[in-house]
Amino acid sequence: MFRRKNKLPPAATYREVWRKGDWTTKLSFFVMGASALKNRQWVKGAAFLITEVAFLIWLVFSGISSLSMLSNLGTLKTKKVVYDQSQGVYLTKLPDNSVVILLFGVLAVILLIAMVGLYWVNLRSTRKLYVLNRDHGHIETNGEELASLLDERLHSVLLAIPIVGIVAFTILPTVYMISMAFTNYDSHHSIGFSWTGFQAFHNVLSGDLAGTFFPVLGWTLIWAVCATATTFFFGVLLAMLIESKGIKHKAFWRTMFIIVYAVPQFVSLLMMAQFLDLQGPLNNLLLSWHWIAKPINFIGASAKPLVARITVIVVNMWVGIPVSMLVSTAIIQNLPEDQIEAARMDGANPFQVFKSITFPQILFVMAPSLIQQFIGNINNFNVIYLLTGGYPMNNNYSGAGDTDLLVTWLYNLTFGQTQRYNASAVLGILIFIISAVFSLFAYRRTNAFKEG
Repeated sequence: MFRRKNKLPPAATYREVWRKGDWTTKLSFFVMGASALKNRQWVKGAAFLITEVAFLIWLVFSGISSLSMLSNLGTLKTKKVVYDQSQGVYLTKLPDNSVVILLFGVLAVILLIAMVGLYWVNLRSTRKLYVLNRDHGHIETNGEELASLLDERLHSVLLAIPIVGIVAFTILPTVYMISMAFTNYDSHHSIGFSWTGFQAFHNVLSGDLAGTFFPVLGWTLIWAVCATATTFFFGVLLAMLIESKGIKHKAFWRTMFIIVYAVPQFVSLLMMAQFLDLQGPLNNLLLSWHWIAKPINFIGASAKPLVARITVIVVNMWVGIPVSMLVSTAIIQNLPEDQIEAARMDGANPFQVFKSITFPQILFVMAPSLIQQFIGNINNFNVIYLLTGGYPMNNNYSGAGDTDLLVTWLYNLTFGQTQRYNASAVLGILIFIISAVFSLFAYRRTNAFKEG
């Protein structure tokens, strides 16, 4: 039997580095890059040192103030008129801009965390240099250090700029948005606002917005399921119809359906909104054929909720079916013909072949894509906003209509008359939680994940 090898002890603990290292090694615990400079690694040492000096200057002149003001988001919340005895006049003091204070506070926290990470990198570099000096190992020269950045550590160099971009344009806005959910930032507190804890969550889940949140959430889930299922099912059927034997000019038919997908949704949906208008071509055509006695309000402000919801699902099919058709066509063209021929020889009819061979293999490949489409439909802002604008409005809702999804309701709360930014931030967090939980739950149960 093979014996398990013992785990090798670390080359040196940080306590040993501190106790037995020379003065530059100990200095590196406070002055970053000191050990690297002593060992003639000028670029690394200078980079550490300059970064620390710049951080300390920022911390003294701006960072401490930003971090301290983050606790209360400013002391002056409303405009005040005070009497200045030295000048003998009344002065108007404007409230502190909590938006800017919160932004710079979040940025200060991120910079502080980044500096802690860089300090940890400095300690690891110091420990490595200590071990090499202790064991008389080869210490890379400045040239060798620079050469390694373009060779075995090239990936770290190339990842530096994307990481900075992610922090600046993804992490910072996300943390800033999440922070808004714990304040009273709305139209009444647009400049000076304060931390309110989970009050905004209470308002959305059990307060004045709960009567809107749960019905809109229910419709959002129904919409996502119907929109995903219909586009997938009919996309598969369309692909099978085009790929079936006896159909000529297959490329022409695929191109005709792809044109719908190639045209920008902005154009297609606005065109459909005009087509389905109360005075639009569809109603005029139905009236001229005497199929209806009066125009049908499909998507207007006075439309019936059920009619409007069915309309947006049907229009989404028109937009989304070509995508599923393309993916299904690629899968169908690569299905094993021997299995299908064997099933036919055993007496299986076309429906049985589709049920037992074609559809399971299509579903196996497209399951991750279906999950992605479902999450995309939960956040499908374009179809609802450009087609119905959320209409018809519901008097029982707060700033939402019968066709509004959570994401369009979030937009209404942000840019509507109420401007409840804190509630919008709560909705953004809840949408993310719903999407993340469903994605993890569904994807881990797909055959593609189990057999991957």
